[in-house]
Amino acid sequence: MNVLRPKPHLRGWPARRIPRRARGGPILSGVRGRWLVAAVLVGAALAACSAQAPPPPPPAPTAGPTVEPAAETLPTPTAPARQRIVVHGTGDVSLDPGYIPALRANGYAHAWSGLDGLFAEDDLTIVNLECPVSTRGTIVPKTFNFRCDPAALPAAREAGVDVVNLANNHVLDYGPDALLDSITHARAAGIAPVGVGPDLAAASAPAFLTRGGWRIAVLGFGGVVPAPDWLATSRSPGMASGDDTARMVAAVRAAAATADLVFVTIHWGAELETVPQPDDVARAEAMIEAGADGIFGHHAHRLQPLGTHEGRPIAWGLGNFVWPMLSEESSRTAVAQFVVEPDGSVHGCLLPARITAPGRPELTGGRTC
Repeated sequence: MNVLRPKPHLRGWPARRIPRRARGGPILSGVRGRWLVAAVLVGAALAACSAQAPPPPPPAPTAGPTVEPAAETLPTPTAPARQRIVVHGTGDVSLDPGYIPALRANGYAHAWSGLDGLFAEDDLTIVNLECPVSTRGTIVPKTFNFRCDPAALPAAREAGVDVVNLANNHVLDYGPDALLDSITHARAAGIAPVGVGPDLAAASAPAFLTRGGWRIAVLGFGGVVPAPDWLATSRSPGMASGDDTARMVAAVRAAAATADLVFVTIHWGAELETVPQPDDVARAEAMIEAGADGIFGHHAHRLQPLGTHEGRPIAWGLGNFVWPMLSEESSRTAVAQFVVEPDGSVHGCLLPARITAPGRPELTGGRTC
């Protein structure tokens, strides 16, 4: 009870004189008497307080820890599940109507008419485009010069071609202007060009695509170099070298750091050979050890076998594809099919094909590994 505050029942207590005689007792006088009277009055007041005041309320329960209302829980974004995907690669493709007049006579869809929609049904198709795509430039003196028609690219895209390697021994047949035109025309048709660029950094950069929950990088290299100035530098256009193992390994490793899968398309080897060159075997193994998941090789104009390294497929040489019928051997070809399973394993096979008419390859076997 707070003794510094008047009690509730004493508030407004009437002012009155205190009698000097109480209950017949002696009348008290003087200071002592006044103190005794005061003591009696205070005792009476305390007794009244104990008798009349309601009991104090029970103490409030001790508060527990403050619990904030739960914030609204938003669903955590999840990456799409990785699916099984099919990647196809081919050898040399020429869309030069001067070299293959049947393309002009039959239309550019003729080049893909023997595949029964194979490339349109897969997840990714990569081909080696063996010619600059341009109407500009000045011819470079050499034995063979090719020039692709820009009007041929929409038919290639419609057939399912996604990426073209331009790093080969014909991309500069009409000089740097035609090379740069090739990049522009390919992109305008919805096809990603790789292996060349206005400088070395661009030529060495991959194309990135997303398929079935996978981020895929595709790199292009050219190991058949007609002259040193065909190679891109920090200040000049050209192609990415397919002979510089250290630089190729660095490019693969950089691509693998930002992509789930890395595929390489590379122009290499010796013409008319049916087996890979030892130096190219070493390069392929180094790139796979750096993170490549599959390699599509071309240039020899002959079909070569399929190999593997550390569980990753290597198509050493895919021969001619959209090409004239020059001989029985050169008309024998294949489509490399690489299958990526959801767990990241990759296996491959060669789907047999043959050039049955100028500029028209045709499947001759099954469509799957």
